[in-house]
Amino acid sequence: MKGRILIVDDEKDMTMLLRRILEPELNCTVTASFSAEMALTILGQESFDLVLCDIRMPGMDGFELLDHVMEHYPGLTMVMITGFGSIDVAVDAIKKGAYDFISKPFDQDEIIFRVRKALERGLLLKENRKLQNEKKGSFGKLIGESPAMEAVFQKISMVAESNVTVLITGESGTGKDLTAQSIHYLSQRKEDPYIPINCPTVPEHILESELFGYKKGAFTNAVRDKKGLFQEADQGTLFLDEIGDISPTIQTKLLRVLQEREIKPLGDTKSVKIDVRIIASTNRNLHQKISDGEFREDFFYRLNVFTIELPPLRERITDIPAIAQHLVTKHCKNLNRPEKRISPKLMARLMEQTWPGNVRELENALIQGILSAESDTISCPDIPLGPAGTSSLPPDHLDQETLHKLPYKEAKEEMLTRFNHNYIGAMLSLSGGNVTKAAKRCKLERQALQQIMKRFKISADKFR
Repeated sequence: MKGRILIVDDEKDMTMLLRRILEPELNCTVTASFSAEMALTILGQESFDLVLCDIRMPGMDGFELLDHVMEHYPGLTMVMITGFGSIDVAVDAIKKGAYDFISKPFDQDEIIFRVRKALERGLLLKENRKLQNEKKGSFGKLIGESPAMEAVFQKISMVAESNVTVLITGESGTGKDLTAQSIHYLSQRKEDPYIPINCPTVPEHILESELFGYKKGAFTNAVRDKKGLFQEADQGTLFLDEIGDISPTIQTKLLRVLQEREIKPLGDTKSVKIDVRIIASTNRNLHQKISDGEFREDFFYRLNVFTIELPPLRERITDIPAIAQHLVTKHCKNLNRPEKRISPKLMARLMEQTWPGNVRELENALIQGILSAESDTISCPDIPLGPAGTSSLPPDHLDQETLHKLPYKEAKEEMLTRFNHNYIGAMLSLSGGNVTKAAKRCKLERQALQQIMKRFKISADKFR
């Protein structure tokens, strides 16, 4: 068993005792939190399989934390602990969503047994969610459950089995290449070649010979016959990526291919019949290019038999969690890194971005996160996403009644003390008491963090 447990208890000795008991027995990683407020910060930074939480704590109590977890992390297993156990309290905890209830003082073997069962449940739920995510919300190589993507999937289904020419439009990075692949692999041509070519990256004089091929002696250095991509893709699919950037000369020759279904290699006097399904894509406004005289209108209408328009990522933000986790899993394998997950707080930040580069930009950001993350969770400090925000706690968690009775300066100092103990404590807990790593999480210099710790009497030893 290998899981992650968050223990929340204001009794520091009890928290550290539980960590010493559970880590070797359950082969798990235990993170300590000495208040519910600190736990909120930790949960925003890292993902866990189980939360073991005391009910009676000053400030925000265990039931309030339970309510927060049930609302914001509904798949997370919670076990409640209290020294004031009673049947009524136990029933109330279970009704609110807790998986189990343990009373202090407890027998060591009993708590190992109970926590093992709860952790097994948490890991099983996580695995089930992972399997469900792999099965749902995907279509070929495309991922998404938003209405916009459902419409795309429906169009792919409508056109895939036909031989109709398809024009895929959308901003850069929206997945036009994956859409073309999905159409091909859902078609009757799926066993035959699928050949993509990025048109703008190939110079015009080379693009023509690449597409149509040439005969020996057609030009200097043409020392033998060469098949073009149309012949290579015979019986299959040719994907012309970013076709809006090709020259009028190539447009004219492609128009003839679409009309006659035949090609003439350079230097040849005979035409060659081809059976190729053509899919094209563009991020350009072709209507504007036609108005500007840069794109042939007759060629456009030959291409535009069936159009699939891909939505930008900002218009389907509900798809970001599934896309992001898929990309992390994929690139952890590619980069030979242990599998990582995305912290809930970072996921919320990802969904707030506009992503002008769409999925490609998101992918690049996540690769940086995989390389930067020191733990098995990618959190906000690992990916720069505009101005860094702080994880300040909601005012409701600061016991307003007590604070309002204090003079302004004392109330302010009390709030600063509580915030720093909770926030810095959370960073130290996640870093195993390592001040250098905690400073990196806080985006502070080590010396600056040490000064804050000294002022507010925060000891790193409690988190080791």
